[in-house]
Amino acid sequence: MRILHVITRLILGGAQQNTVDSCAAQVKPGHDVTLVHGPVYGPEGSLLVEAHATGAKVIEINAMRRALLPWHDIACFYALCRVIRDFQPDIVHTHSSKAGIIGRFAAWSERRDNMPRIIHTVHGLPFHDRQPRVVHDLYVGLERAAARRCDVLVGVSDSMRKAFDQANITQGKRFVTIPSGVDTTMFQPVDVAQRKTIRLELGVGLHTPLVGLVARLDPLKGQDDVLDILPRLIEKHPQLHVLFAGSGWQESALKDRVHKMHMTDRVIFTGLVTPHRVSELIGALDVNLLPSYQEGQPRTLIQALLCGVPIVGYDAGGITDICINGQTGRCVPTGDRDALLDAVLWTLAHPDEARAMAEQGGQIARERYSVTAMTTQLEKLYRETLDTPAA
Repeated sequence: MRILHVITRLILGGAQQNTVDSCAAQVKPGHDVTLVHGPVYGPEGSLLVEAHATGAKVIEINAMRRALLPWHDIACFYALCRVIRDFQPDIVHTHSSKAGIIGRFAAWSERRDNMPRIIHTVHGLPFHDRQPRVVHDLYVGLERAAARRCDVLVGVSDSMRKAFDQANITQGKRFVTIPSGVDTTMFQPVDVAQRKTIRLELGVGLHTPLVGLVARLDPLKGQDDVLDILPRLIEKHPQLHVLFAGSGWQESALKDRVHKMHMTDRVIFTGLVTPHRVSELIGALDVNLLPSYQEGQPRTLIQALLCGVPIVGYDAGGITDICINGQTGRCVPTGDRDALLDAVLWTLAHPDEARAMAEQGGQIARERYSVTAMTTQLEKLYRETLDTPAA
């Protein structure tokens, strides 16, 4: 097959890793794969090296930007049309909101004799309750229009399908769930010696309570919520430390807040870290947190379960698929800081029960969330789509 992937940015993130892993798996058996992306900039890291290493042809379109920029968006549309015209793909697979909308319109406009077939993966919702209403409605309207211009919608979790159904976006379109794959060989439980070494590097004792959030530093990821409950956590656990692993546009604001709270000796900022380092840092935690307000599929929680580390999260988006309250972790209502505090305190107070839940979640993760499982399902979906009359 000739497969074209389109994604807005190749930063360090779940949607981007999903796309790069898909390219690598599709090149291996001999498919002709091209990956189109926009400029990579800012503090969130890059997967450009990994993308080129897949063997796919990688093309940057300078006009493809995350923000709503009409002139850039028009230029991006025509640039994508040229790529599609030249490459003549069997499948155009779009990812992320901006690339998903423009990519589907471009592929549809270049469609001849029902080719290419168009697939879009919903990695996370472009609309959410914390947006101004006009922005929310604009994204819903654009997603409805784009959905009419593709053959299949793919959600990385069932919650994505439900949200699209509730917003009347799918309108009868085929919508399947294919969980985003995680490298299960990279994330494994660490032994006591490794844990001690990693904690010493962080300046934290082996028996010091350490809770962490591994995610880009972004208002929707919930670092501020962790800081909201930090004073009360320290009341119960005077030696407790917090780890924020990752970078992002919110970094300076969070550091300023920590300084004003006089908590600089309790909050560790790692900055941008490699995937291998992520595995080590998660393994050093007592609790892996994700109080996120918007989430497609929380890879960091899957990674934590694979490492045998207890998890606590908000019930936003796809978090509930991974963090099943009372079974694989503690999941509390989104934005409820008191409940978040109680869940963290319970997890620290019941380490054996929490670890048992994490081990149960790890077994599920290895079975359902591997890269092989994801790419096998994608291959099957592509062939079924090509064998089915076009939408």
